[in-house]
Amino acid sequence: MPTHYTAKEMLEKLVAFPSVSSESNLPIIDFIEGYLADHGVKSTRVYDETGFKSNLYAQVGPNVEGGVVLSGHTDVVPVTGQAWDTDPFVLTEIDGKLFGRGSCDMKGFLAVGLALVPEMLAADLEYPIQFAFSYDEEVGCIGAPFMIDAMLETLPKARAVIVGEPSTMQVVTGHKGAIGFKTRVHGFEIHSSLMHEGVSAVMTAARLVEWLRQQFEVQKAGTPNAIDAIFEPPFTTLHVGVINGGTASNITAKDCNFVTDIRCPPSQKPMEWFEKYMEFVREVEAEIQTIRPEARIEVTTPNIPNPALKPETDGAAELLVRQITGDNATNVVSYGTEAGQFQREGYSVVVCGPGDIAQAHQPNEFIEVSELRAGEDFIRNLINKLT
Repeated sequence: MPTHYTAKEMLEKLVAFPSVSSESNLPIIDFIEGYLADHGVKSTRVYDETGFKSNLYAQVGPNVEGGVVLSGHTDVVPVTGQAWDTDPFVLTEIDGKLFGRGSCDMKGFLAVGLALVPEMLAADLEYPIQFAFSYDEEVGCIGAPFMIDAMLETLPKARAVIVGEPSTMQVVTGHKGAIGFKTRVHGFEIHSSLMHEGVSAVMTAARLVEWLRQQFEVQKAGTPNAIDAIFEPPFTTLHVGVINGGTASNITAKDCNFVTDIRCPPSQKPMEWFEKYMEFVREVEAEIQTIRPEARIEVTTPNIPNPALKPETDGAAELLVRQITGDNATNVVSYGTEAGQFQREGYSVVVCGPGDIAQAHQPNEFIEVSELRAGEDFIRNLINKLT
């Protein structure tokens, strides 16, 4: 007899897996795959190149086009350095809140969908519900593109994709695109009294960071188009979050590295910004090599750029989800999801899920019990729509 779980019980199971992005997600994939198999639902894995991580997709219902994809990620952010009042990997209910890493972002959505698999199977579905669970969303939406390709090859195409990132069940029709990369400057050490004969990696890196800041100011001062204007902020942001370098105050730094994050509204493409940055990098590198030929600037190949989710005109996903939720407001977000990747492959997509994004990544992360119930109501209404 297959095991049945309430949404809370399923969330308790999922939170117990410490599926931090730096670790393998295979234990949680094993559990989900086994649970689906117990209910007679076949699922398919799509591994990364190491076999250390895997996506998982499955389908409940008839093998016809026109269904709905429920998409979410299995990985969570680390708890290292955070002050938690409860064990982050033990779901704990206090005053109507369910505390635990990933409870909000976004195992709450996964839990609701999986808990209602028995109801999906019992319904006379006219169109299928497809599950899409990805790896490494938190570090750049790395896994989803491979899964989407596999789904297009093996499953009938769905009319709508619902990415269940926490949105307090509001219908989000747009988000920014993003790209991240690392820069490492290799300088030449010499006593600072003779700095003209050396190359300071720190001061060279500072020029690159200042270029990013100047570009940010230019974007900030611009006038956005009608679509970009609905985002907050309505322009591209260029940000350096981590920088390290140097050994002593009287030595020109041999090394300096920093991490850059660029987020663009729909009118701009992240990769074009990376290429623009690389043009300036090559200019600076040519200058420092006139002082020391061995000096250089190394920029890591960025993760596959995560495209923006563009608001659709009369999109099937938006129409469906607005009918279920009753939400007719205009909602967009500045964080990224796999929604833009699905849209790039021709799917109609929205973001809608239980929980408040303000709780994501925080110590003492939680989801309101009422939000979990709202997610259940949503999926039950979806089942009825497809029956």
